[in-house]
Amino acid sequence: MPKVIFKFDKERDLYNIWETCNQGSSYGFDFKKDMDHKTISICENKRFEDCREELSKRFDKMHNSDLTPIFLKAINDSWGRINNEFFKRLEQIMKMPMYQDSFIGYMTVSNRCPYRLKENVFYFNFFRSILDVLRTAGHEIMHLQFHNTYWDYVEKELGNKKTHDLKEALTVLLNLEFRDLWFVEDKGYESHKELRDFIASEWKKEKDFDILLKKCVEFLKKK
Repeated sequence: MPKVIFKFDKERDLYNIWETCNQGSSYGFDFKKDMDHKTISICENKRFEDCREELSKRFDKMHNSDLTPIFLKAINDSWGRINNEFFKRLEQIMKMPMYQDSFIGYMTVSNRCPYRLKENVFYFNFFRSILDVLRTAGHEIMHLQFHNTYWDYVEKELGNKKTHDLKEALTVLLNLEFRDLWFVEDKGYESHKELRDFIASEWKKEKDFDILLKKCVEFLKKK
């Protein structure tokens, strides 16, 4: 089975904070609104290299907290309890073997937790509960698996934007098939509510991922 390692890298977190302050909204949601004004003033409209030192000083206590290794150990131990079952279900549901045998989750103090497709890594939030971090991991790994299995087929049918919308909305399946692993809801973006409701409804009728994708493609072509 694939494995997931959760760790902390200061430079990655600083860059993610900076990127969050300089990025527009994602699917109608602006993550920058959750950043404090001082951090935004340090980063906004500046190069990372020009504000890195000041940003590092601002988050020094968080980055060097004695709680970090305790938090990471708890998450790694907790994920270890569900690792095999998660990947077994994901392969069965998406009808494809995992494209990768290892993933890394990086801790961030930003509320924005992206994934990096080329590196097979994702981010999770320092201030969330352990259960929510497990959900985040499942959410982001599902994205990565979709990119490396079904993305090309869907993009040819729908184009880039709608394929991104579908990729995000498909995580509603975490609530239907994985929630007993972490007990918290995957809420998704408000802009995808109609699509998520459609996916959930169709999945309950027929639990076949290939058929579901075809239905979603037809649904989105009409939009």
